[in-house]
Amino acid sequence: MVAMSNPLQSTPEPAAAGDSVDDALQQVEHQLSLLWRRARSLSHQLSRQVHPDMEPAAYGLLTIIRREGTIRLTDLATCIGVGKPSVSRQIAFLESIGMVSKEADPQDGRAQSIRLTAKGEEKMHQVQDARRQVFRERLGEWPVDDIQTLAEYMRRLNATYGEPTAKD
Repeated sequence: MVAMSNPLQSTPEPAAAGDSVDDALQQVEHQLSLLWRRARSLSHQLSRQVHPDMEPAAYGLLTIIRREGTIRLTDLATCIGVGKPSVSRQIAFLESIGMVSKEADPQDGRAQSIRLTAKGEEKMHQVQDARRQVFRERLGEWPVDDIQTLAEYMRRLNATYGEPTAKD
């Protein structure tokens, strides 16, 4: 966690119309930090629903494999921005509990492709259905237009964070 020079209140007031960009960005930073903490907690809970010894990182890999389908180990590592050894360790665990299987890549026999097993698909279906139910319970009272607007802003934010910076 990075220390901040100007700590925020636990519940900051919304920025007034005349406040500076820095004040607005401070509000965004606070809200994103809160969302990330809650998302990490949820990810931990969801990973434990799949298997009691599963780390959230392994659960994240399962969601990517489920979304992408069969994927090469190197592509999976690139997708989440970590090294191949970190992904290999998580995949070995997932394979040991029967959630994924590895096979030689048909286009490159030296590479390995990872796919969900039937057990992995079924478990992920159950857990992701439960996760969607939580969203329905939490956001179900919101107007559909607000939910769509939130999704669009989140898409834009994710696209912005996906762009390289001068430090990259």
